[in-house]
Formats: sequence, structure tokens, C-alpha cells
Amino acid sequence: MKIVFFGSSEFAVPSLERLLEHGHEVLSVVTRPDKKKGRHLALSETPVKKASLKKGVNIFQPENPEEPGFLKKIESLDADLFVVSSYGRILTKNILSLPKIYCINLHPSLLPAYRGAAPVNWAVIRGEKKTGLTIIKMNEKMDAGDIILQRRVIIEKEDTSLTLNKRLSELGAILLLDAVRFVKEDRVSFKKQNNRKVTFAPKLKKEDGAIDWEKPAAEIHNLVRGTLPWPGAYTYFGEEKINIWKTTVMDGNARPGEIVQAQKELIIGSKNLLIRVDQIQLEGKRRMGPPEFLRGYRKLKKGDSFRVKK
Repeated sequence: MKIVFFGSSEFAVPSLERLLEHGHEVLSVVTRPDKKKGRHLALSETPVKKASLKKGVNIFQPENPEEPGFLKKIESLDADLFVVSSYGRILTKNILSLPKIYCINLHPSLLPAYRGAAPVNWAVIRGEKKTGLTIIKMNEKMDAGDIILQRRVIIEKEDTSLTLNKRLSELGAILLLDAVRFVKEDRVSFKKQNNRKVTFAPKLKKEDGAIDWEKPAAEIHNLVRGTLPWPGAYTYFGEEKINIWKTTVMDGNARPGEIVQAQKELIIGSKNLLIRVDQIQLEGKRRMGPPEFLRGYRKLKKGDSFRVKK
């Protein structure tokens, strides 16, 4: 199969590598433009671009995939199939109509659940016990195309959005190979999505990481697990922002946000149970365990409270 691959994030890298390893002709990779990052604003390449350079695959990085010049170049490749995985832009009819067969997309949820940019994060934040992978024939609506293949995946108790995303990326690459083979052999059996069961997973915003100590402990714990690597879960002590990167739910009760213990361990009250903080970071400093943090940050005292800045 002659394929043009659209992808940008780390999630898409195993899919690209599997396609190449199994002899598919990847004519070109389309990925997001390099971005300035960090204190020195150095240009940063997407993970898919880095993988493509190692494999010697031709790369396009259009600022806007609707640019006539880019459309002309991509059409001239005369591809059989466009494969999309975590590209980061919605493709319009102008692009979807170009391949000889059609465009397929690998999405890390059980569609129609969690359509959108952050399905892995929201599945963890909302405490789901399972998620999955779906490959669809793309149409002009976001993640709304007919289903080609699906696979269920259990969300483990200790999973974070990072660990779950990595596992889904590897399993998704395998599922994608099956889908491409079915397309090539004309053995695809399409299934319509049930529009009554649609849920959404919008791109995370900074404020999505704010901890509301009035919520049950399990919801706070899931927020910490699900907002990795960005924006991270955070709270405020006075005017100082504190990031909380790892937690454990414990038996017991206290006022929401109340500091129950601040010597060696940091334990905080919620709506019902207690939250033990296992990894913490004062804004601008490095992450550390509570014993080290509490030795250096002596402001926290038993009976004080955290708050969410309004």
C-alpha cells in the first residue's frame, strides 16, 4: 500500500514504525511545524518528525494543510491511503478526497465515547475502568466516521494518562496494521457510530488541573493521574502555587483541603477520605517527595488548609 502518514505526537510514532517495518510504502509523513520551546525558545521537532528523519522518510510540515501548494504536492504523490494518528489538525474534504481509497484514523477511545483531542486524559480523570482504540474511515466531522476496527483496553488502577497513552500507542500500532491489511484486501465491514452515545474529550486547559478539595478523594486522585504531563494538578497555599504529581487515597476524614499531617508525610482532607501526597513541587522548583519538600518548605502546618485560587 502506498501511504501518506499524518501524525505529530509520541502516540503516533509506533504506528509509523510498524507500517515501515511491515513493508508498506510510506510516501511521505505530514507533521506539525517545529515549535519554539523552553527558556531559550529553541525549535523543537515533533516526535513523529524525529522518527521520520531516522527512517529517511520524506516530511511535510505545513502551517496550514489547506494551503494550495501543499495540497498540490500531496496530491501528486498518488497515494492509495492516508493514515492519521494524533496529527493535531482536523482534515477537511480537500484533503480527505485525495487518496485513491480513503483516509483512516486511529483514535485512542471506544468511539463514539471521548471524541476530541484528549481522550486518554479525560478517561483517567473521569475514573473510567476501560477505554480502547478505534480505527475509523474519516469524514469531515471530528472522530465521527464509520468504525473499521475496535479494541477494548482495561485502565489499570495505577495507570496515569502517561502510562495508558504509551500502552494504547503500542496496541494501536498493531490494530492499525490489521486495518490497513483489511483495506488492502477489501475486507472492511463498516459500523456506524451511535450518535446517542457521543461524549467529548476537549483539549485540556490550564484551569482543568485546579484541585477542588470539596470533591471526593477518588476524583482528586484521578485528576492527578489524568492531567499528566500537562497541565498537572495544582493547588494554592496562600498565594503560592503548588503542583501535586502523585497521590494515594487513604481512610480517614478531615475538612476539605485541611492539612492533617505535615511531618514526613503530607496528608490532606477531601469531601470524604484523605489524600496522601507522594510527589509535590513548589512552582519554579523541582519535583520531590514530601519528606524533602517539608524540610525545605516549613510553612505548612497541621490544621492549615490548601485552597483553589479563584
